[in-house]
Amino acid sequence: MPVFRINDDFRRTQVAIAALFCFLGFQYATWASRLPALKSELGLSEAQVGLLLMACGAGAASSFPLVGPLMRRLGSRRLTFVSAFALGVLLLALAAAPNYPVALLVICLDGVAVGCLNVAMNAQGAALEVRYERTALSQLHATFSAGSLLAALLASGMNLWTTSLAAHFGVAAVLLLLLAAYARPNLLTEDPRPEKAEGDEGRRKLTLPTRVTIWLGLAMTFGTVTEGAMNDWSALYLEDVVKAGAEIAPLGIAVVSVMMVLARLFADGWRTKWGDGRVVRVGSVLAGTGLAVALLVGGVVPTLIGFACVGLGVAAVTPCLYVAAARQGPDALALVAAMGTTGLLAGPALIGFIAAATSLVWGMGAVALSALLVAACATRIRFTTKEGEREPVTSDVPSGAS
Repeated sequence: MPVFRINDDFRRTQVAIAALFCFLGFQYATWASRLPALKSELGLSEAQVGLLLMACGAGAASSFPLVGPLMRRLGSRRLTFVSAFALGVLLLALAAAPNYPVALLVICLDGVAVGCLNVAMNAQGAALEVRYERTALSQLHATFSAGSLLAALLASGMNLWTTSLAAHFGVAAVLLLLLAAYARPNLLTEDPRPEKAEGDEGRRKLTLPTRVTIWLGLAMTFGTVTEGAMNDWSALYLEDVVKAGAEIAPLGIAVVSVMMVLARLFADGWRTKWGDGRVVRVGSVLAGTGLAVALLVGGVVPTLIGFACVGLGVAAVTPCLYVAAARQGPDALALVAAMGTTGLLAGPALIGFIAAATSLVWGMGAVALSALLVAACATRIRFTTKEGEREPVTSDVPSGAS
């Protein structure tokens, strides 16, 4: 097959999978951006809004027992369409929810569908890299943020026209359907085959994860704890600890987000040049040490530089871990994704508990430690090197078949 044909096929499939990442970011940000309207229409308290947000994460985390069997039965291509269709329907159901219990149920089911689509689209991204022997997943993750931005712009525009949730969510559902319809014909039909560990023959029916899967899950958990905590606590840290003005405090989130998006646009090149393992280890060390130094030095500028180190350092961590997990099979990918969701949920709350017991400085110190623990876990994982081989470590002896 001519090289230009391979490149065309790769780009076509890459754009289709990117549409799925954009879809997920767009769907989540659509209803999240209208939380004030939902709060007003349903007469919710602050605590009930918080529980609504937790219900989505809990649904995503609880999707783990479901998504593995669905991946084996349907494959990632069909599962993406099923879960995408469900997310569109659930968006409409949320707009029509008559009371808080129904809204809570809808959001929980939304989280389950999010968990399914998250695993399926990352499996598609991993399969793309395997098939064409090119890195792509970091750029795909960047399009999630693009989807969130588009949803925010749509919400702002719709608010100028109407306050109706049904109208807004109806328009959003149509756009989501168009995205899914565009993506479906060009998705891959095969998933990456799990790599067999030594001594794995004859034990395929067991469901215990391999040790490398456990290390992947722990690394993903610590990585998402770092991401989630920075998003939720950076502005408060700047305002309460650094004593930055109200106009400066929001820059904490902005700096982390911008650095993550920019880094993800270039991270696939880094992965090709240096290998996934080195990118994860060096990046997480940069995030942890940069934040730790910023906490010790203090001041607005050092703190923002430290936050930038976090965004730059952790940007490629989750894409690399998703690729490594997908190579272990659908069960491993589902487990690692669920552990990542758990970290994203539990991280900000854990930092809050530490801050309440000590101070927010110690809470942010725990974030820096979490980033360094990603690097520690990564030393026990065999990633694909830049030459396409796998890094030799001793941790891939299975504790049970995945």
